[in-house]
Amino acid sequence: MTPAQLRAFSAVVRLGSVRAAAEELGMSDAGISMHVAQLRKELDDPLFTRSAAGLAFTPGGLRLASRAVEILGLQQQTAIEVTEAAHGRRLLRIAASSAFAEHAAPGLIELFSSRADDLSVELSVHPAARFADLIATRAIDIALGPPPERDDPTLAVRAFLKYQIVTVTTRDSPLAGRSPSPVQLREQPWTLGPSGGSVDGEIATMLRHLAIPEARQRIFQSDAAALEEVHRVGGVMPTIGFAVAADLTSGRLVQLKGPGLQIAGEWFASTLPAAARQPAVSELVRFITTPRCTQAMIRGTGVGVTRFRPKVHVTLWS
Repeated sequence: MTPAQLRAFSAVVRLGSVRAAAEELGMSDAGISMHVAQLRKELDDPLFTRSAAGLAFTPGGLRLASRAVEILGLQQQTAIEVTEAAHGRRLLRIAASSAFAEHAAPGLIELFSSRADDLSVELSVHPAARFADLIATRAIDIALGPPPERDDPTLAVRAFLKYQIVTVTTRDSPLAGRSPSPVQLREQPWTLGPSGGSVDGEIATMLRHLAIPEARQRIFQSDAAALEEVHRVGGVMPTIGFAVAADLTSGRLVQLKGPGLQIAGEWFASTLPAAARQPAVSELVRFITTPRCTQAMIRGTGVGVTRFRPKVHVTLWS
């Protein structure tokens, strides 16, 4: 079995068709079929058959699918570790939800990476729905944010930070100092950070329960940009409580109170079991629940450029 064969078969399993796998891998349908045929011959198993409902996988095909993900993930992790070792450095790859990446990750990364001179941290932002697959394929080492959307016995999941989502407005807003009615809330412009665009996130759930019309919602590229818009033109914004604590204390912002205007949340660390992960991940899992780390995440700091390697992602809004 070669990595190319396993990669082709894994894509067929994940996407449900040879054509879709070919498009994702930049190959022809014939190229994918050739790799699958070679696996069938070597393993003496048809692996899957075509039916009116799609592809039907044999027991051997399903077993190979799970092994292929593991083998390819180990191959990728080994290549990274060898390269990093050759340069005398370790790399910790973190995936995070947009809210965690903006509000808590900088303080965490700065404090944790300062403990080891040979450690670099790479942070990428992903929806929680992708956490389990990213960890299983070893594309990342640890995911920080909401828990994985499905129970997975192959993952170790640990809660580490509770927070509140609160709804704020400016002190000169007509809603300040009163308990707004549902009708008044629906008439306000709602300014949202990127987490507001998640159809299954906490803020999206809040907006649905309050029946806020989509026409009243505007999404910005960051919570900081959304908050600046609230200060500039007014409106209402749901956000992480500790992120606006200073503005609430100074009176620049006012928290709106009422049913559905605040939600309790909790962030989790998701990774492979201890025996299957690199030591730096286990160090982070232990460190992330300490009081010192909690304070660093809540207060936030900038991250030194020599330690932080952000990935670039482009999101298209339509």
